[in-house]
Amino acid sequence: MRFFILMCAIWFVPDCHAQQIALTFDDAPMPGTSVMTGEERTKRIISALKESNVPDALFFVTAQYLSDTSAKRLTQYADAGFHLANHSFSHTSANKISAEGFLSDARKAHSMIKLFSNQVNYFRFPYLHHGDSKTKRKVILDGLDELGYRVGYVTVDNFDWYVNSLYVTAMGDGKKLNIENLKRLYVDVLWACIQFYDAVAVKALGKSPKHVLLLHENDLAALFLPDLIAKIRQEGWQIISPLEAYNEPLLSQYGREFDFNKQGRVAAIAYMKGVPEELLRHPSENTEYLDRLLKEYAVIQ
Repeated sequence: MRFFILMCAIWFVPDCHAQQIALTFDDAPMPGTSVMTGEERTKRIISALKESNVPDALFFVTAQYLSDTSAKRLTQYADAGFHLANHSFSHTSANKISAEGFLSDARKAHSMIKLFSNQVNYFRFPYLHHGDSKTKRKVILDGLDELGYRVGYVTVDNFDWYVNSLYVTAMGDGKKLNIENLKRLYVDVLWACIQFYDAVAVKALGKSPKHVLLLHENDLAALFLPDLIAKIRQEGWQIISPLEAYNEPLLSQYGREFDFNKQGRVAAIAYMKGVPEELLRHPSENTEYLDRLLKEYAVIQ
């Protein structure tokens, strides 16, 4: 609570919001789980986006998941009017392998993803890790330039992947869940992260930019995306195309070789301007915090 009060005091700023955000999904086509097949998940996500009149969404493909069957899911996203981009082949952190090893992995994914329609040349780093040294980051970014890629950054980071893992594990263990409470937790946490990173942006940039929300192509997105979209709009925000968001001049005016990347582009710029790292991460980006929330929201009965 003390941390939350401190954050509010530091980041409270006048309302000068663009209030626009784009939806992006990592790790497509993610394999099915014990709860939901991949095919059902794709069908639900497309239905949610179309019925909610979302103008576009960008699916970052982890190419190791591609098979004859799962490739059909990417085709379905593209045929529905949404776009596909590169999230690497093996989802290996750039901090864990050499620059050339990382680029080889990215090229392998590129050779597979470019065959789909509605593919666009954006690359999102796994774990948002750009490399653990300035030299490595430059080599990697130069290599991505040669492939014609722009960085598919995020501005709103979160741990939606962890909430999803709690859900899938609990269901697999046969536990009884209150799905309404889980939905409320999911939407509340993501909305809190949007507010947090927007406040960081306004403080660091003087204005709210066009935001890019990080989501994953997982079961909870398939279940709760309509409610998340409704919440964003109820709060007065507009959902825009990721391709529009990536032309945001407030974020593109800075050099590309940031030292701090793991919380997204807004946090990277704020860090560059002297904001301490500990103030650039929402409290919910912590597994113990989310474990406590699961109990507070009485998700498991």
